[in-house]
Amino acid sequence: MTQQTNSQFRIERDSMGDRQIPSSAYYGIQTLRATENFPISGIKPLPTYVDACLIIKKATAIVNGDLNCIPQDISQAIVQAADEILAGKLRDQFVVDVYQAGAGTSHHMNVNEVLANRALELLGDEKGNYKRVSPNDHVNYGQSTNDVIPTAIRIGGLLALSQTLHPALSEAIAALENKAAEFQDIVKSGRTHLQDAVPVRLGENFRAWAQILSEHQNRIYTASGDLMVLGLGGSAAGTGMNTHPRYRARVVEVISELIASPLEPAPHLMAAMQSMAPFVNVSGALRNLAQDLVKISHDLRLMDSGPKTGLKEIQLPPVQPGSSIMPGKYNPVMAEMTSMVCFQVMGYDSAIALAAQAGQLELNVMMPLIAYNLIHSIEILGNTTAALTERCIKGITANRERCLAYAEGSLALVTALNTHIGYLNAAAVAKESLETGKSLRQVVLERGLMSEAELATVLNLEQMSGILPLMAESGTVD
Repeated sequence: MTQQTNSQFRIERDSMGDRQIPSSAYYGIQTLRATENFPISGIKPLPTYVDACLIIKKATAIVNGDLNCIPQDISQAIVQAADEILAGKLRDQFVVDVYQAGAGTSHHMNVNEVLANRALELLGDEKGNYKRVSPNDHVNYGQSTNDVIPTAIRIGGLLALSQTLHPALSEAIAALENKAAEFQDIVKSGRTHLQDAVPVRLGENFRAWAQILSEHQNRIYTASGDLMVLGLGGSAAGTGMNTHPRYRARVVEVISELIASPLEPAPHLMAAMQSMAPFVNVSGALRNLAQDLVKISHDLRLMDSGPKTGLKEIQLPPVQPGSSIMPGKYNPVMAEMTSMVCFQVMGYDSAIALAAQAGQLELNVMMPLIAYNLIHSIEILGNTTAALTERCIKGITANRERCLAYAEGSLALVTALNTHIGYLNAAAVAKESLETGKSLRQVVLERGLMSEAELATVLNLEQMSGILPLMAESGTVD
């Protein structure tokens, strides 16, 4: 299977022939062929995806060792090798481009070879001696790319959500709630169609955004439930060929313990292998979040526009100079970055949808694309949300005077007069105010439509901008 030629190379053999492998490399011949076949993007597998594969391989080695499917010493060596790499060693050995052989066989064999060669070293043997520890017969015992890779996408997605996106969303929600409390007494003009609307509280703007993100987090939690159902044990076509009868249930139990998540075996292994619906579901929830994050980032940019010729109701914290030619200019760069990332996530979602429907018969061969796009979407959304929170949201200040001036000067205040003077009278008042520059209050008084005392009550900005409480049908308003 292998022989040493000199200190720099070893010879490995597969079904296609012999190749020289650098002696320092922990990957093997199948990985080498993949790097030669797929010099596509230069993008290597995401660390979280590698972690997911290693966790699966650790669990399968434990279970296959316990069931006497592979020797105990080899099982233990594979587990130790996986633990070392999970702790940070040999991370540079995962070298296959994300655009690769269908289903992910190239990356899968990369993982199997690295684990086999490190296990060999731990057993006091030479890298490449696959008669002692085989990437296929030992590391991959009872497994196939076809059940390992969809399981790795599930585990990688769960890891990315728990480590990156959910903590970031929770922090963003808390920061927005804090700003809502800080700005609750600030009245500003509402805007619909980008035109003046009735007054609102600045604090409620932020509270609305917190609620929006909270609802998205719940949707993502719900969608991620699909990732907890594993088809591992299906082997090549979902029949479980070459697996121990107790392997399927036991390996899911071990993975559950390793990632502290309540996983369960899929009720039908062929279905779990063929359908990419769980990934489409999660990706759709991510796209939904991205769409509202774009809206929020655009709102922040509009409200901060200026400083002299825009709204400038709030000040986003300046984090870097904004122009190479205009001195003193600061741009809303964190919000701009957020929109760009969200557009990328929407693009990834479209690619996932296309890949998900491209499976045939017992397998979807487009899984490498789905794996990268889904996990990357989760992580860049999480990193973006964390950065936006820390470097933008937490430092926002309000321009109280400008907010109030816009609110007091808005023609939309006439809306509050509808129930007192009628819609047509109110429209006439608004038109005259706009044409003459007179205030709404002055026009109403001149026309004798209401008294000063009545106007003082009806045009109370504090009262107008408050949100009415939700009352039960049988309840009464105090």
